[in-house]
Amino acid sequence: MLKLGPATLVAAAFIGPGTVVTASVAGASFGYALVWALAFAIVATMILQEMSARVGVVTQRGLGENLRTVIERPSLRLPFYILVIAAVVIGNAAYQGGNLTGASIGAEGLLGTHPFAFNLWAVVIGAIAVIVLWQGKYKTVERTLIGLVMLMSVAFLITFFLTRPDWLSLVRGFVPRIPDGGAFTMMALIGTTIVPYALFLHADSARERWQDTETKQALREARADIATSIPIGGLITLAILSTSASAFFAHQLTIQGPADLANSIEPVFGRFAGMLMGAGLFAAGISSAITAPLASAYALTGILGWSRELNGKGFRAVWLGIILIGVTLSSLEIRPLTLILFAQVTNGLLLPLIALFLLLAVNHRAMGQYRNNRQQNLLGFIVFLFACLLCARTLWFAFN
Repeated sequence: MLKLGPATLVAAAFIGPGTVVTASVAGASFGYALVWALAFAIVATMILQEMSARVGVVTQRGLGENLRTVIERPSLRLPFYILVIAAVVIGNAAYQGGNLTGASIGAEGLLGTHPFAFNLWAVVIGAIAVIVLWQGKYKTVERTLIGLVMLMSVAFLITFFLTRPDWLSLVRGFVPRIPDGGAFTMMALIGTTIVPYALFLHADSARERWQDTETKQALREARADIATSIPIGGLITLAILSTSASAFFAHQLTIQGPADLANSIEPVFGRFAGMLMGAGLFAAGISSAITAPLASAYALTGILGWSRELNGKGFRAVWLGIILIGVTLSSLEIRPLTLILFAQVTNGLLLPLIALFLLLAVNHRAMGQYRNNRQQNLLGFIVFLFACLLCARTLWFAFN
């Protein structure tokens, strides 16, 4: 029987409010024309995540710790450290408010609004994230996130069928083409799926999951997990894109954010579809609200050489700080534009560098017989080149 595992955490990480918005805009603006870009992003994610999980399983160290092993010269390590802290830790603190706001929109769609002047749902959802992570047990975190991914799957896929997709256009969408004005959205769709912090999350969670399993068996299970969980994430994103294409593109409507998606589904396709969309948005927001602080804690404690135990004081301090920042930003409806812009720039810079580092790590002597073969190196290099394009796109967007 196939068991879902750490790769489901990766799916939970990349299907957040940002992905919901990007996939919705892609569907509303270009119909099914960018489905092929999503398919490419899922394949690229699987390639990078397999390398990340393999490094974690074989070395029994996370990516932060492997940075110290693979890059031996301190003068070269320091820029990596600074960029990881800026992109993964500070960046996730900036994005956490959006994660909680997205989950709040979903909660309001399901349970209605509240009479308070601040965003009460952000406080409630932040408290749920704290409770899950405070347990200090990897299994608890994994099972919670698997449940949330399953909830997203059910909610978004049923909504997908309720909105009656254009199947012929959907199939045609797998043929690569860039519609007029679609280049930027294409890159955004790929960029919201290939998430740098998920690589840190996967290496450490794979280490946790298979630390007592024989290496060959662990890698077999890890690859089976990746081959199942990441495509499930892609299927969820496809369902969101298709739903938006049916609800907006087919009716020549525009979309600005997740609230538009939730509010516009109900009048056209009924209350049940609106409630399902609310449930999906809630699950997407809260899953990212858990994985982002967790990945930040793994990255920072690995770099600093602190304890990686989920109940360690330093580990808890990192994820708790990020959740508190997110709750403050979301509950007071503060959008720190400068901080978000900074996060976009640093994440754009980090992706090609971390892809390059992964290629170095999986070819390092510490990997022994589990180093990359030529085909794996070729695939990794192709993904690295696309990561460079994503970096250029992010920088162009940030400075223009």
